[in-house]
Amino acid sequence: MREAKISRETKETKIEIYINLDGTGSYCIKTPVGFISHMLETLSKHSGFDMEVYAEGDVHVSHHHTVEDLGIVIGMAFDKALGDKKGINRFGYSIVPMDEALVMSSIDISGRPLFFYEDLGLRGKITDFDFELIWEFFKGFALFSKSTLHIRVISGKILHHVAEACFKSLAKTLKEAVSIQGTDVPSTKGGI
Repeated sequence: MREAKISRETKETKIEIYINLDGTGSYCIKTPVGFISHMLETLSKHSGFDMEVYAEGDVHVSHHHTVEDLGIVIGMAFDKALGDKKGINRFGYSIVPMDEALVMSSIDISGRPLFFYEDLGLRGKITDFDFELIWEFFKGFALFSKSTLHIRVISGKILHHVAEACFKSLAKTLKEAVSIQGTDVPSTKGGI
């Protein structure tokens, strides 16, 4: 089974993650940021990854540190769970609608951490959550999973719908990329 546990503690956050890439989409998510908890439940459900996430953070300052560090630690756990990456598809992409929102994402589990994001300049709050923090989550995930990740909002107006379409698209993209397609490392270099 491809699974990993990662714990990370700083002066700003304390996070524990368990991920099983060969799961059924079951989850237990406990963070002090309600909206990001909802998005992580969505990520687990639509990727089929089992996830346990426990986070504490200095949310009295801002949600920023907690959201960014969640992306980092989940990226670390994802990379560890993939192990030597033998047999994975490596690439994944999806286009996901949610009402008026439409989001495209694409990933290359390449060992080259890069992140590209476009959200049409949308800004605002989803309850008490700053919409632009999803950029911080995805950036942390891309860099620490050692992947090249593109997320592009094609259309959308309601921030909740846009954010949820982003997480659902990423979930479907990850599910495709980690699917087993063979027995070798998917690279002419012989390693990722």
